[in-house]
Amino acid sequence: MQLSLRHKASASIVLLAMACSATAAFAAPPVAQPALATDKDKVSYAIGMQIGLNITNSLQGVKSEVDTSVVLRAINTTVNGGKPQLAVPEAKATLEAFSKRMQEKQMATQQAAALKNQSEGPAFLAANAKKPGVKTTASGLQYMVEKQGTGPKPKATDSVKVSYTGQLLDGTVFDASAQHGGPAVMQLDGVIAGWTEGVQLMPVGSKYVFWIPSKLAYGEKGSGPIGPNATLRFEIELVSIGNK
Repeated sequence: MQLSLRHKASASIVLLAMACSATAAFAAPPVAQPALATDKDKVSYAIGMQIGLNITNSLQGVKSEVDTSVVLRAINTTVNGGKPQLAVPEAKATLEAFSKRMQEKQMATQQAAALKNQSEGPAFLAANAKKPGVKTTASGLQYMVEKQGTGPKPKATDSVKVSYTGQLLDGTVFDASAQHGGPAVMQLDGVIAGWTEGVQLMPVGSKYVFWIPSKLAYGEKGSGPIGPNATLRFEIELVSIGNK
């Protein structure tokens, strides 16, 4: 059964159903599984593994809203040519209503996070500004010097090599150069305003901590794990100017 839907949540579930249509029912594997004796067995098993991963990925964000045993029952019925318990029009309407409900839920969550961050960020920065060693620029960017280097300072038009860790105010790490294999090279005029301003303050060899207000980061929209109106904390070490 294929349903043509416009919404992301529905499309994700449809993708799940389509991925599963190439296999039999996904019951729990037996304790003792038969050996994969032939190339056909191995290919079949590899396809099953891939479909299993597709199922897992497709249910991200909606797993608590779905009974997987019912999902598997529907797959089993469909793959084996049985009569589905829902007619196609009803299934389509069900998924469309589910998509709308999930979008409304996500919007409500985003709005709540925006209000929370809008309140907590400025309060944090006001208190943080009073701490020893913390400096605040005219834009509202805050920083503290952990190690002062002796090299030149970059310009906004330069590329720089940096080691960094980015955190939310609750300490959650949302990105770090170590996660990508080491120091990163980036163009200073191609990053968020807080980075562009802040890294220009740093002589090569320095390590600073920055607290970046939302207006100098990702603003009302946020980005990925960074919620709307989020104030960010970055530890940045300036390794070099350019890719050296």
